[in-house]
Amino acid sequence: MIHEVKSKSYVALLALFSLLASFAACLLVAAQTPTPAQQQQRPRLAGSVPPPPEMAGASAPTNEEVSENDVVRVDTQLITVPVVVRDQEGRPVTGLTASAFQLYEDDLPQRVATFATSDAPFEVALLLDTSGSTRSGIALIRSAAYVFIESLRPGDRVAVLSFNTTEEGTAKLATVGVQSYLTDDREALRRAVENIGASNGTPYYDALELVVKDIFRDPPQPELRGRRALVALTDGVDSASVSGFALARGHALQAGLLAYFVQVDTEDYVEDRLLADCQDDRTLRLSLTQLERYRRTFVPRAERADYADFCRLGPFQRMAISRSLYQLAREEMAQLARDTGGRTFQATDLYAARTAFAEVAAEIGRQYSLGYYSANKTRDGRFRQIRVDVRGIAGALVSAREGYKRSQGE
Repeated sequence: MIHEVKSKSYVALLALFSLLASFAACLLVAAQTPTPAQQQQRPRLAGSVPPPPEMAGASAPTNEEVSENDVVRVDTQLITVPVVVRDQEGRPVTGLTASAFQLYEDDLPQRVATFATSDAPFEVALLLDTSGSTRSGIALIRSAAYVFIESLRPGDRVAVLSFNTTEEGTAKLATVGVQSYLTDDREALRRAVENIGASNGTPYYDALELVVKDIFRDPPQPELRGRRALVALTDGVDSASVSGFALARGHALQAGLLAYFVQVDTEDYVEDRLLADCQDDRTLRLSLTQLERYRRTFVPRAERADYADFCRLGPFQRMAISRSLYQLAREEMAQLARDTGGRTFQATDLYAARTAFAEVAAEIGRQYSLGYYSANKTRDGRFRQIRVDVRGIAGALVSAREGYKRSQGE
């Protein structure tokens, strides 16, 4: 009898203990589950920028802490705007903060979402044109490139590209060669410049594509947004590309690159050799690619066969075609520089290119980079005008990207 009572008491104690354990577990779960108010008050990481009012509830990226189960949507349409500010005397103004700038798109104010000072590092793709029109000055091209490399600051990284000649059977093809990928090793860059050679053609548009798709293939780190640039020493006259200017320009704009051009004047040199007899060893011939580009651009109603044989063209035709292609190249370089926020520098010869390269390096070092998410979400393919004002500096001269085009269906 006593044994039976003890057994019943033991069972009752077990049941009570099990009930208490279940209740404690429920309290623990409740304590670990945040309330809706707590969920909205997660701490932000230092340096994060809250989205503008028009982006509330949308997909603007932030630096908020997120759990592994959160779904994060990223708006990739960050518009980067490189800016150089000068005072009334033309001297660069440094030390500005994000609050000094006001951005406008089509005269509507935009909120600055990202900001990098002129002290932030740069990544530069240095393209050296070593085609027929410049091959006699390769030593000078190397010298100018050295000036540029030595003018950059610690932390700036450079890639070196040039044109090469590749043999396929009996054919000699002009290609783009990467002599060095991005590095801040100055000795490695000097060796890369030493390796450049001559080319029998100018795949200039293909080079622009390679810069975007290979050199700057990976997205930039946050501190490098708006701090990537193409710097090209070239006359800009393409003779061998598969790609075209419109496609290359579009990709450069999408990648947010600044474009700087040191324009070497080779027109007289080329024209003199174009007018020589086809049997003359010193003759330069316009390629079929150039002749077809001229026909499509300037005389679209002409028969293709009329421009299929360079040697059958008269001297005045050759001169007219060459001059038109040079003018087109200058307009394209000016447009790409203007659209991206870069600049063009005239170099009457390769000696002057050394000075121009030093100016480019100095210009890059003075850049601010602003970024914003457009309040205009329509995708109508229309060009959007960008304007940047600077507060607190009377008569400030501002150089900035002039605008962009958001393609339909982006």
